[in-house]
Amino acid sequence: MPLVAHNDLPTFSKLRQEGLRVLAPGLANHQDIRELHIGLLNMMPDAALEATERQFLRLIGESNPIAQFFVHPFTLDALPRAANAREHIDKYYDSFEQIKQQGLDALIITGANVIGADLSGEVFWDALIEVADWAHENVTSTLCSCLATHAVLDFRYGQKREKQRSKKWGVYRHQVVAPAHPLVTDINSVFDVPHSRWNSVYRDQFEAVGLRVLATADDGSVHLATSPDGFRSVFFQGHPEYDTVSLLKEYKRDVNLYIAGELEPYPPMPDDYFSHFSAAVFREYRYRIDKSLLKQTPVPEFPEHLVLDRLKNTWQDTASAVVGRWVGLIYQYTNVDRLQPFMDGVDIDNPLGL
Repeated sequence: MPLVAHNDLPTFSKLRQEGLRVLAPGLANHQDIRELHIGLLNMMPDAALEATERQFLRLIGESNPIAQFFVHPFTLDALPRAANAREHIDKYYDSFEQIKQQGLDALIITGANVIGADLSGEVFWDALIEVADWAHENVTSTLCSCLATHAVLDFRYGQKREKQRSKKWGVYRHQVVAPAHPLVTDINSVFDVPHSRWNSVYRDQFEAVGLRVLATADDGSVHLATSPDGFRSVFFQGHPEYDTVSLLKEYKRDVNLYIAGELEPYPPMPDDYFSHFSAAVFREYRYRIDKSLLKQTPVPEFPEHLVLDRLKNTWQDTASAVVGRWVGLIYQYTNVDRLQPFMDGVDIDNPLGL
């Protein structure tokens, strides 16, 4: 069932243009279908704020045929924002107080851009803990993405992320390691996920505190895991929500930082993302940049127009499948009260036997 455009968030119009079904509230009110209310705590920086909305709303909207989805974006006041982003937030986002008053069936917490490995010194740290702790007590399930996973592993489980020798950046092959879990049942046993991070929480750290690892990369690093109960918290270390062009945009950003003298050395290309042709284009572009900088002549334009049609998305189908199973479990858990007369002999705290 579709997303419901319950406010004027521009993302709804953009998703309609992509062909995703988005209902107006009046039409939604005339359909006898259950509602699911999902919060989206968007901590991404200004430049990625609206793209992150679209990515997660698209995954939710494509995920499951059994409910109407009301997605409620909000953010943390502690995060610094420029005027344009603040205007967007003030106009289209709920406050955390509104979220607490109306309640949620589920919550997604996005990543955020930080530099240091130690998260406890970040300006959003206390506010994020407040939201995550409230959700742990009041929301059926919370899905944490990348940095949010690192934060929850830190403050709830005492497992601190570690700086890697190099950035894990690109598209990586993964495999399901717990095929009986309903979040990964019948999905591709081998699948791709984009990653973009300098820090990691390792498999032995997840398992040391009883977390359930469901999918790992070829190098053994964890992408997907859950809390010990199997569902209350779901953890992504990768970015399955990414658009086809997301890594290209990150690469362009880093190249522009190099040109401006704000990044050294020249950024590497993301792993296993560009075709041989595209990689050759960007090697040639680096040569032209360095030549221009040396001669102090205008730098040539980033050649994205030569590669856009050659980018491949090898992760979105599996991402939609996993999110669809997550939404389906939320639907079943939140339907327990309706099924109470038929629940004799069922553990009410774990009705699905996870």
